[in-house]
Amino acid sequence: MMKRQFSFTVAVIITIMATTGYAQEKPGPILTGQNIAVVSTQYGKVRGYIDDGIYAFKGIPYAKAERFMPPQAPDKWEDVRQCTIYGPQAMQSASQNWGGQSDYNFGFQFNREPQDEKNCFVLNVWSQGINDGKKRPVWVWIHGGGYANGSANQLPFFDGRSLAKKGDMVVVTVNHRLNVLGYADLRGLGGKYSESVNLGMQDLVVALQWVHDNIETFGGDPNTVTIDGQSGGGGKVSTLLAMPSATALFQRAIVQSGSIFNPGKGEDSKAYGLAFAAALGVTPQNPDKLNQVTYQELITAGQTASGILRASGSSVRGGFSPTIDGKYVVQSSIDAPTEFSKNVAMLIGTNLNEFTYNNRAIIIPQKMEEVKAAIAKRYGAESVEKYIALYKEAYPSDDHPQHMLTFDSQFRGGAMKQAAAKSNQGGAPAYVYLFLWQSPVNDGSLGASHGMELPFMFNNIAMARSLTGGGKEAYELADKISSAWINFIKTGNPNGKGLPKWESYNSEKGATMIFDNSCKVVYNHDKKLIDFVTQSPSASAFGPR
Repeated sequence: MMKRQFSFTVAVIITIMATTGYAQEKPGPILTGQNIAVVSTQYGKVRGYIDDGIYAFKGIPYAKAERFMPPQAPDKWEDVRQCTIYGPQAMQSASQNWGGQSDYNFGFQFNREPQDEKNCFVLNVWSQGINDGKKRPVWVWIHGGGYANGSANQLPFFDGRSLAKKGDMVVVTVNHRLNVLGYADLRGLGGKYSESVNLGMQDLVVALQWVHDNIETFGGDPNTVTIDGQSGGGGKVSTLLAMPSATALFQRAIVQSGSIFNPGKGEDSKAYGLAFAAALGVTPQNPDKLNQVTYQELITAGQTASGILRASGSSVRGGFSPTIDGKYVVQSSIDAPTEFSKNVAMLIGTNLNEFTYNNRAIIIPQKMEEVKAAIAKRYGAESVEKYIALYKEAYPSDDHPQHMLTFDSQFRGGAMKQAAAKSNQGGAPAYVYLFLWQSPVNDGSLGASHGMELPFMFNNIAMARSLTGGGKEAYELADKISSAWINFIKTGNPNGKGLPKWESYNSEKGATMIFDNSCKVVYNHDKKLIDFVTQSPSASAFGPR
């Protein structure tokens, strides 16, 4: 009798957990073999595998390129190419593979990956069906890491199986050139380097072209494509909105914590490129020397060039990020959307505590007296009470004093600016969110940090328990957020079951969806606080360092 009662109790608990979205399903089998998951592309056949009913293909070549040269179509192959393992990441600082012991690194569990300059032009695809004639919406994920680091497999929860299964859509993630190899502007050398600008962005356009030309056999619709990126990936999405060559390759765009990455000025990036070349002893007369130096020598030369230009008072960021070159990138789409992106619907948002990982001294729980002292040091003693009042007005339910120090105004202000500009254009709408959910890991030290929303929209809480804690509340919110993403990817509108009505953004009302254990829509709730911070002489007080 007791055994039967215990079985009944367990069954009831499992049923309750399932209805809340907290139950962890037992995944289906992985199927592999010579004749399983074979798809034809323009360049040859690829073989993937089946993971819990989802077709997965990893490390598919989409381009090739010589050093500092624009991307070209990949070489064709005759045999069926095995694509079951992630390809290498782009060249980048080795320190990104091991950031040391910290709460942030414990939470995110960054993958350590091989690097390859020649073979990093790869993408990954997940789909519920292949060669079936169906046209599923396509979601292309562009990784973050500024413009210098990262990869499509940088974090364990970048796996696309869960979203492909839940939304019956095609998920694509992509690697591309970074840092000096992806963004040094060498047009000043002339000759064969006359098109050597924004190479990392040119890579992404070629990847989107590959998606357009090949995704149908993977079960996708080339005319229903959403591009999405977080942090530097969000900056890349914004940049793609200002690239004529990307026109018609996507129909919707999502920018997550990336609305401050404006492209640099062409004259600055050219000056950087020339200083960089000079540091290597390269001139228009001996340009091939660029192919004879090591990657580390390139990095050292880049640092030398940065120092020279910084000393002269010139902008140097253009050397490691997109720049307005007039052909590939024509303007900043954050300040003013391009006419050719007018009909691209947007989803834009940020997290409450973007920079906790960069401010270890102020993220541990603190007394109000300590918080007030820190505010006074930054804004002046006369502004302490005003700042606190504005914060409490914006976030009345927040009872963590240290959040007054980790509150992010930069990305949030940039998101409001970008969404307002999009709204004023009078085309497709923009929807704005703010992620407030607090991670319980490490005594809550991370808060709603930079990147905290990622496992939620990927619907991969089980793969991110060191970040989210893996509790019931995390699963419930992930179900809501991933559903909103799926709705937007399919229709250009995130509204759906489980969330209150989500209005599109305009500067007058400032509608923002709050993602937390209790989701709600607020209206210009923190505008006065944002205005106070951004108008302060120390506006970057708690920004990235």
